[in-house]
Amino acid sequence: MKAEVRKLDSSKVEIDISAEGDVVKNKFEDVFKKIAQEAKVKGFRQGHAPRDILEKEFSGIAHEQVLKELIPELYDQAVAKEALQVLDLPQISEVKLDRASLSFRAQVEVTPEIGIKNYKGIKIDYKKVAASPDEIKRHIDSAKESRKAAAADDNFAKALGYPNTAELEKAVERQIAAQKAGNLRHEIEHQVIDGLTKGLDFKLPQTLVAKQLEELVRQAKVELALRGVPKEHIAGQEGALRKELEAQAREQVRVYLVLSDIAKQEKIPADDNMSQKVMELLFKEASWNIVEN
Repeated sequence: MKAEVRKLDSSKVEIDISAEGDVVKNKFEDVFKKIAQEAKVKGFRQGHAPRDILEKEFSGIAHEQVLKELIPELYDQAVAKEALQVLDLPQISEVKLDRASLSFRAQVEVTPEIGIKNYKGIKIDYKKVAASPDEIKRHIDSAKESRKAAAADDNFAKALGYPNTAELEKAVERQIAAQKAGNLRHEIEHQVIDGLTKGLDFKLPQTLVAKQLEELVRQAKVELALRGVPKEHIAGQEGALRKELEAQAREQVRVYLVLSDIAKQEKIPADDNMSQKVMELLFKEASWNIVEN
């Protein structure tokens, strides 16, 4: 088997694949053996028809079966040999088959080679999080109003499950700080992603974009259904949802490919935890700048 790969762009390749000799001849032999066992030929018991008659009556069927079996086999061998990370089924063309040779062309989308550099030492501005007395007071006052309590005193604190107002204030402080810490984590991730992707220019594989867009649209439709929106109304919004979510799908694919490229360089397994492990690495290797409030 021979394979010649040509890059059409950063996310698409064309592979000319060919095989000659025993590979093709043996495949024809295997196919005709199956035909001989299963074919019903007038005047002969099943499995006993002469080869020349089988060749005459079933050559077209044999030809199609050889293509059906051998093209995927040779294609898979070529992909493995060239270590291609294919993203979808190939488009097959230029097929030529005779009893001694087979050749065809496969065009397929692949994971683009980004080769990102300088991903260690990304600058991160970290702001210390804390809950101010005013924030704590506003939070407690809001809870008091929603419960229509007369005052935010010890009795009010006990009604919420705390022994006194001091403990309630501590709990609210922790809650606000935790929320701020979560928001800060998202901000830091955006800082890292912006630092990684700034200046990068590569073509996004449409296969991945389409799949991600389908997932985002599915999630949006589920959310609408949970909010009680009628099915017919959701169906009518699908086109608008696709248009609205396409940019988000493209950005998510872009980020995923960048993280995948780093994972490949760092030999991080491409499993469900890949993105998280890459972010942990980037955080460890980042240049942290603690900003005082």
